[in-house]
Amino acid sequence: MAIVVVGAVFVDIKGFPDDVYSPTGRNAGRVETVHGGVGRNVVEDIANVELRPKFVSMVDDTASGAEVLRKLQKHKVNTDYVLVRPDGMGLWLAVFDNTGDLAGSISKRPNMDELIGLLDEKGDEIFRDADSIVLEVDMDKEIVKRIFRYAEKYGKKVFGVVSNMAIASQRRDFLQSVDCFVCNVLEAGILFVDDFSRLEPEALTEELYARVVKAKIPSMIVTLGSRGAVYAAMDGERGYYPPESVAVRDTSGAGDAFCAGVSVGLTYGKTLREAVKIGTHLAASVIMVSENTCPRFQPRELGLDIEVAP
Repeated sequence: MAIVVVGAVFVDIKGFPDDVYSPTGRNAGRVETVHGGVGRNVVEDIANVELRPKFVSMVDDTASGAEVLRKLQKHKVNTDYVLVRPDGMGLWLAVFDNTGDLAGSISKRPNMDELIGLLDEKGDEIFRDADSIVLEVDMDKEIVKRIFRYAEKYGKKVFGVVSNMAIASQRRDFLQSVDCFVCNVLEAGILFVDDFSRLEPEALTEELYARVVKAKIPSMIVTLGSRGAVYAAMDGERGYYPPESVAVRDTSGAGDAFCAGVSVGLTYGKTLREAVKIGTHLAASVIMVSENTCPRFQPRELGLDIEVAP
């Protein structure tokens, strides 16, 4: 039994200025290259809670792709369903300002069509005994459709996350099939064609509840960066959860860690609010470091009564 994560792998190239960032000038600083991608980050975060997730994805047939696999395997991620193909990974170029916030980025998405054949051949094997599924809902439509068919076939919960909301917003019907959808406030604005950043958390909570009911999205969580997160479900559960106060070094990967924590919590019996608490803690642990993923935690540190597999 394990959580199955379906998503992409990226190589992240990140630049940090030594002083106040000037968007039109030359900025001295440092450049770091780390493994990234929403799916890859989420699966490693789940593994760092001493769980043993399965990863369905692709990597390059290069030394970089091999290193991605080695690191995931070191963290005890099951990579049996990761295809090795030319150009199997994406690239994300990002620049951060002197406060650690993202100032701008460009991404090159990988073509993951070959996962369709993998799912057709081994989908039953992958999903039959899954505890739950975490899915990048902006992947190829045929991939997403197959995931939902397997989830329905075996009665598995699906937790949705997004790397490109412009694509996901064109697939609003897919969001009706997820048990919980997690995104940030800017992405929520794209989805609902509105500016939610102007709202205080309490007002946004009620607005989000009204929107999920109208859109028939079972439940949804919106992260607000330094202001915390709001959540709402069609059954009426809703609320606001404050952030943890920590020193910020790099905010990249925080949203993915948050999604991982929420998914783990909801998979193993926590309420929506309790799951948001776990997600908030994992996100806080990420923004204090330059890595894209959280440090290692024991499940019971997060309030999870789970035996760690050997």
